[in-house]
Amino acid sequence: MTNQPLHVHSLQFNYKTNPIGISPELPRVSWKLGAGPNSRDVVQTAYQIQVTANDEGFEQLLADSGKVNSDQSVLVKVPAFKADSRTRYYYRVKAWDGSELESQWSEPAFFETGLLQESDWEAAWITNGTSPGGEGWNPSPLFRQTAKLGAQIKSARIYATAHGVYELYLNGTRVGSDVLAPGWTDYKTRLQVQTYDVTNLLLAGADNAIGIHVGSGWYAGRIGWMDDYRLNRDRAALLQLHVNYEDGSEEVIKTDSTWRTIDGPVRLSEIYDGEHYDARLEKKDWSVADYDDAEWNAVETCTHSKAILVAQENLPTRIVRELKPIEVILTPAGETVIDMGQNMVGWVRFNVTGQAGQMVSLLHAEVLDAEGNFYTDNLRSAKQRVEYVLKGEGKETYEPYFSFQGFRFIKLDSYPGEVDLENFTGCVVHTDMELTGTFSCSDDRLNQLQHNIEWGQRGNFLDVPTDCPQRDERLGWTGDAQAFARTAAFNMNVASFFQKWLRDVKSEQNEEGGIPFVIPNVLKPTDHSSSAWGDAAVICPWVNYISYGDDRFLIEQYESMRAWVEYIRKQGDNELLWNTGFHFGDWLGLDAHEGSYVGSTPQDLIATAFYAYSTGLVAKAAEALGNEGEAAKYKELHSRIVGEFQREFITPSGRLIGSTQTGYVLTLMFDLAKLEDREKVAKQLVKDLEKRGIHLSTGFVGTPYLCLVLSRFGYHDVAGKLVQQEDYPSWLYAVKKGATTIWEHWDGIKEDGSFWSADMNSFNHYAYGAVGEWLYRIAGGVDTSEDRPGYKHAILAPKPWDGISFARTTHQSQYGEVALEWHRDDAAGTMKVELTIPTNTTASVELPYAQLSDVQESGAPLVGSSLADVSSQAGSEVRLELGSGNYRFEYAITR
Repeated sequence: MTNQPLHVHSLQFNYKTNPIGISPELPRVSWKLGAGPNSRDVVQTAYQIQVTANDEGFEQLLADSGKVNSDQSVLVKVPAFKADSRTRYYYRVKAWDGSELESQWSEPAFFETGLLQESDWEAAWITNGTSPGGEGWNPSPLFRQTAKLGAQIKSARIYATAHGVYELYLNGTRVGSDVLAPGWTDYKTRLQVQTYDVTNLLLAGADNAIGIHVGSGWYAGRIGWMDDYRLNRDRAALLQLHVNYEDGSEEVIKTDSTWRTIDGPVRLSEIYDGEHYDARLEKKDWSVADYDDAEWNAVETCTHSKAILVAQENLPTRIVRELKPIEVILTPAGETVIDMGQNMVGWVRFNVTGQAGQMVSLLHAEVLDAEGNFYTDNLRSAKQRVEYVLKGEGKETYEPYFSFQGFRFIKLDSYPGEVDLENFTGCVVHTDMELTGTFSCSDDRLNQLQHNIEWGQRGNFLDVPTDCPQRDERLGWTGDAQAFARTAAFNMNVASFFQKWLRDVKSEQNEEGGIPFVIPNVLKPTDHSSSAWGDAAVICPWVNYISYGDDRFLIEQYESMRAWVEYIRKQGDNELLWNTGFHFGDWLGLDAHEGSYVGSTPQDLIATAFYAYSTGLVAKAAEALGNEGEAAKYKELHSRIVGEFQREFITPSGRLIGSTQTGYVLTLMFDLAKLEDREKVAKQLVKDLEKRGIHLSTGFVGTPYLCLVLSRFGYHDVAGKLVQQEDYPSWLYAVKKGATTIWEHWDGIKEDGSFWSADMNSFNHYAYGAVGEWLYRIAGGVDTSEDRPGYKHAILAPKPWDGISFARTTHQSQYGEVALEWHRDDAAGTMKVELTIPTNTTASVELPYAQLSDVQESGAPLVGSSLADVSSQAGSEVRLELGSGNYRFEYAITR
């Protein structure tokens, strides 16, 4: 049913809108369909894609799919054609609906390739020849070059990367908005290249100057826990500027031995420790053409590999938003502290006026101690100090170049003049991902919890999924990533983010199939392959496939997924159990023995449970890819592992050995108990919760699944009560304590204001935020089908409980917004449910507490309406199969 013709809009190429400098391997395009606000049941029945390299129109086509009968509108493969380096291609799409109405052509979109071959690189790697290490400063080098360009410039691109992190300047202007480029990858095998359109920054017919500023970053800085540990010692830059002229000629400016270099005013810059900047040493106008660089030195060229260069894969890291502080605090210890009001990641931009040689010194911390004083013990060896030495030339503005901090509070160790909050701005920095999910409800505490979950993701999705953003760690822990992956994909579009990170997982996987604890791996070669951590190699590809319907996650990662399962299979003397090796277990479980970080759930139970789960996912992945032989092989292995789990860990009477909450949860979540025993295990779980006053004892392994299991096995009210607990241990305990992100420990701050510990107590650690999955999938009722993933077919099934009276959940899928809002009025005894199902999708809908005869849709009785033939009754629920459109249901509550 449609009242307007289809229109095609919001075109994307591999998740990106009009990207430049990309690699076109496996090119896919996506589009959204509009059909008017009152349209329903609109399905695309065919599409057509055209590609050209001519920006004047589509008269000379490179590819044309013709009319393809298909309802696919997301991640559609582009018709084959040979893509050249440094070329812009335009594409457009039209579509047909079920009544054979044909849309107009979409507005053209484009993608532009980068340097696709190693042979495309004419530039040489350049370095200033210095090496960090030892006491004293480690200045960040500046590089520069000038070149006179012709008068008729048509277009220009810079292709650049660095060993370290870098910023570009052209004729005195900062190029682009990316920060901390080129990001963090497995530098042994992969280094990203960024592309910048600099056409409007060039001076036609005049001298132009290019500047590169390179800091240590992850590549050459202190990463890991050993004080002198650095992955690499040198910092280097690689750049090509291609200038295209109106007459068809081209000029290339590249890094080579003619470039000049000098130490810059950034005297020290480290990811963990912060930055020291001496403005008196600034090279004023150093990146303009008429600057005198006679005192500068010749660069050295070096032979770093160009074979490992890859086009930018992840979305860039940027300043995503800015925050203003809320107050100045004078602590009992006499410290001047600024409160940002939010635990955030990034840095502070500040203004200051003073005399040359005076210093601003800022320290960064997440919390104040019980007395209200500035607290940094939980940073361990990370200094998080930013120092700025004034040049004494009126108002000066500074923000760090190559470091970031995790903080809410800023201590002013020194600051000339009065402290005015207007002079301070918090710059929030993370991968520039689209915010796609929202959840809100009648309980403001849960709304704050959702806020904390989102900000935990903001703070820890900075190019890689880190565990924490403040102490001397900030590493890509695999266990945290897999636990949070489904929640992450609801909150934000993380497809490109995980695609890039999973390629590093694959490249870091050892020859036996083992997976390092952290990716990229900066730990010892022996630090690998714990259960629930290494399983990220399987779980993360599968979750992203489900979330986005993108089989590329499975195509690219399948061999890595399979290799991980085969690695486990080879451990020990029983291929069906995993009872050997090191494991983190139920990390930070509250049932841990005194002095241990590991919960009391038997480690072989956890390991074998995840072994079964990953094996089952590999079988599903093989099936999704059409590999029936592999699917059958791993289904059979999965069945045998489950049987062995039952023999090893479940008694003949159906009781679990190793009776912990996490043990119960994993057994139920992964379907490891016999059908007839599952209810017994669920009752054991609930009995344990009741024994603790409806409180959890789970750690990193059990917590993500706890509420999902309770709701699935008929204890949804228990799950709701658990989520709304305020006293320790609970999610809302931290909220009650004023948290604005998720804590690493349930009692990071105790009731008396003291701390859990100093050595491992992050206040921005997203793993326990995995409860967000339960909030939006179960309480909010917005989910996707595994059979038609990526919200091609949504599951809209809200599950209210007595603790809340309404909830609204939205998710911006690749088809459009999926939304569900429910209101329960106990006084009136009525329920209202409003739905939005995007064009070209369908949904299975469950209306809770409903009788078919009582349900009205938009004021009309459901029975006898056009929906009646797709309605059914299941207990106290009405089930519907619906096409796209907006729906509003109201009915009397039946219990």
